[in-house]
Amino acid sequence: MSNMIVLIIFAAFIIYMIASYVYQQRIMKTLTEEEFRAGYRKAQLIDVREPNEFEGGHILGARNIPLSQLKQRKNEIRTDKPVYLYCQNSVRSGRAAQTLRKNGCTEIYNLKGGFKKWGGKIKAKK
Repeated sequence: MSNMIVLIIFAAFIIYMIASYVYQQRIMKTLTEEEFRAGYRKAQLIDVREPNEFEGGHILGARNIPLSQLKQRKNEIRTDKPVYLYCQNSVRSGRAAQTLRKNGCTEIYNLKGGFKKWGGKIKAKK
């Protein structure tokens, strides 16, 4: 009986993760680095990594609004302009997209592979 409960919980977790992934893909468009570069200067560029990660290096022109603070700081992001998100490897930016969509953002873009795949200009704390 306990094995059945564990199996049901595990199956529910897997279903939740798949549903979450599918939803993220519907509400944001994942862009290659070239596509991202072509549009991010005309949009709001948000780095959703934690401040220590941001200070270690970030895309030039990005604002740091960590995922952990996004719900409290969501009013800093305009809903009438495109939002370009990135994190270290695209996981947190997917979660951020869900929060922003609930806040009314409709044009949400994500950097494929995240900051670790970025080959463009960066700024780091000296």
